[in-house]
Amino acid sequence: MTIRARKFVGTIALLVLVSVWGLVAMALAQSVLTDINGFVAAIYYIVAGLGWVLPAMPLISWMARPDSA
Repeated sequence: MTIRARKFVGTIALLVLVSVWGLVAMALAQSVLTDINGFVAAIYYIVAGLGWVLPAMPLISWMARPDSA
């Protein structure tokens, strides 16, 4: 696969990942985290807000890999 095609597929995958991650995080926050204190909620939102980065890192490195010669 060429780097151009990998970047296209990776971009679509990243958009899907961020969208699904955000929807799941919001649903979890609305259903489970309604009766907790502010500190725990802040920790949850920090972890949920930055958590998508870990699954995105291998995808981005795959996208940036040079073409095989």
